[in-house]
Amino acid sequence: MSRPRLRRALRGALAALVPVALLGGLSGPAQAAPVAAWPEPVPVVSHVETGDPVVFITIDDGWYHDPAAAKLLLDRRVPASLFLLPGAYSYDSGYFHTLLNQGRSRVENHTVNHPDLTSLDAAGQKAEVCGARDQHLAQFGDGPRLLRPPYGAYDATTRTAARACGAKAVVTWTYDLTTWGQWTPPTPRLKAGDIILLHFNETLEQDLKRALDLADAAGLKPAPLREYVPE
Repeated sequence: MSRPRLRRALRGALAALVPVALLGGLSGPAQAAPVAAWPEPVPVVSHVETGDPVVFITIDDGWYHDPAAAKLLLDRRVPASLFLLPGAYSYDSGYFHTLLNQGRSRVENHTVNHPDLTSLDAAGQKAEVCGARDQHLAQFGDGPRLLRPPYGAYDATTRTAARACGAKAVVTWTYDLTTWGQWTPPTPRLKAGDIILLHFNETLEQDLKRALDLADAAGLKPAPLREYVPE
């Protein structure tokens, strides 16, 4: 083959290879990047499967700091999981320091601003969850390990954001026993492993007493939720 014909043949072969190389370069990293950027999603827990005669007391938000409710938690040595908003302790952190230092409560994650996480993109969800984690750690010296999404609303992104921010589970609830105004929730028959939702509002003391009485009637005792959720 002459040199001009050889050069033309080589140029044709190279031209055919370029699109293949470009397709490989575009498809490979673009498909692999999301896997590398986000960890495996955490499980969602609304009830704990356990043979132990236990229930779990969880209390959300933290705006209303009732001394009587705090005394009940301390006197009964209730291992409550406190899903707090940073703003709720920014003006009175001592209330929660007392519960943590003298009782058996632990602080968990409830986001920074209490949004519906499903309305946010991945970056927004991560900012809400990691931001609350960082503020809890700075204030109490203990990072949260459980995430309760506001309103119980979550999606697949919430589960991966939770893992990225150090949580091992997204926690909802089995029964909401919070009294709101004149509305009193129905009385359930508690079972081992049930997760009870309460709120730091004006009725927390009576709601907490009701929850503890229901647990006693069912032969169950409050237990620390964090210890029953596997890594």
